[in-house]
Amino acid sequence: MEKVVIVGTGCAGLTAAIYTARANLSPLVLTGTMPGGLLTTTSTVENYPGFPEGVDGYELMVRMQKQAEKFGARIKILQALEAVDFSKRPFVLTVDGERIETETLIIATGAGHRHIGLESEHLLEKKGVTYCATCDGAWPMFRNQPLVVVGGGDSACEEATYLTRFASTVYLVHRRDTLRASKIMAERTLAHAKIKPVWDSAVTEILDVKQDKVTGVRLKNLKTGEESVLPCAGVFVAIGHVPNTQLFKGVIDMDHNGYIIPKKGTATNIPGVFVAGDCSDHVYRQAITAAGLGCAAAIDAERYLAALNE
Repeated sequence: MEKVVIVGTGCAGLTAAIYTARANLSPLVLTGTMPGGLLTTTSTVENYPGFPEGVDGYELMVRMQKQAEKFGARIKILQALEAVDFSKRPFVLTVDGERIETETLIIATGAGHRHIGLESEHLLEKKGVTYCATCDGAWPMFRNQPLVVVGGGDSACEEATYLTRFASTVYLVHRRDTLRASKIMAERTLAHAKIKPVWDSAVTEILDVKQDKVTGVRLKNLKTGEESVLPCAGVFVAIGHVPNTQLFKGVIDMDHNGYIIPKKGTATNIPGVFVAGDCSDHVYRQAITAAGLGCAAAIDAERYLAALNE
């Protein structure tokens, strides 16, 4: 039986792993379907303390994992966390058909990419529609072609800037007439010669399903109602995230968007179950805040286990 199981290997999960491992709790860390979390898709992280020149997101997560393993954390790559049973003690997790029992659980499952919700978006996914510029931007089909990025936050600006390495032009389509991104990111993006903003507009269709590849997008101006077609070879969607908490729905308390609501500190409504990172944080959603919450969840779990043994 495990003392601590951590689900997720982003900043929150791996920080929790470092702290619980240093407390001699030998945590079992389940990777999830995206080892390292969304930060592994970020080219350069400029705001994580200790890296004045910035650090590659993938490199940062590799370093965190090595640090956790150094202190005794065990990393288990999984395809699926199939079920959890909180009705008995110890808790029972079903992981790729294997039964795992644990005294405590730290949920650090993060969040996934939000989709526009178009049928054409679904049909053309991986055929020119993607959610990660650093993962897919270098595809030959995108080189020296006009590309569209949908969104107006930091992620969208970073995607657009990264794509200028490959695209002839990057159109940044946003529903408003100003970017939601941080000031420095917005200024840098709008100053780039290859990036052209398309304000007050929404993508209503991605073309062309019949050709089985992206040839453009149909746009609607939200102020005038005017529709137009913008030719492009790819669409990169960067409109936010959805918490990866579906498995815990109906058992762990959540808000209407699916973010887990902690009761006190990082403790959930189930004693012995703790939460950290972007699956509970819809306000800050930064690598450093996720790491801080991972630290807090680890300390809360350690204190919970100590109290059980008093």
